[in-house]
Amino acid sequence: MLNITLYHMLLAQEAVQIGFRLNGVIALLAGILILAVPRLLNLIVAIYLILIGLIEVFGLRL
Repeated sequence: MLNITLYHMLLAQEAVQIGFRLNGVIALLAGILILAVPRLLNLIVAIYLILIGLIEVFGLRL
C-alpha cells in the first residue's frame, strides 16, 4: 500500500515538472523572437498568451 501511494506521488510530481518546462520553452522562444524581430512583438505576445492559456485551461502535459 505504501509503495503504491509513493509511486502515485512521484508520478504526479513529475507531471507538474514537465508542464513547467513546456511553459519555460515557450517563453524562451518568444523572448528570442522578440529580440530577433522587435516588430513582431504584438503577434508574439498574443500567441504566447494563447498557448499558455490553452495549456492551463486544458491541463496539457507533454
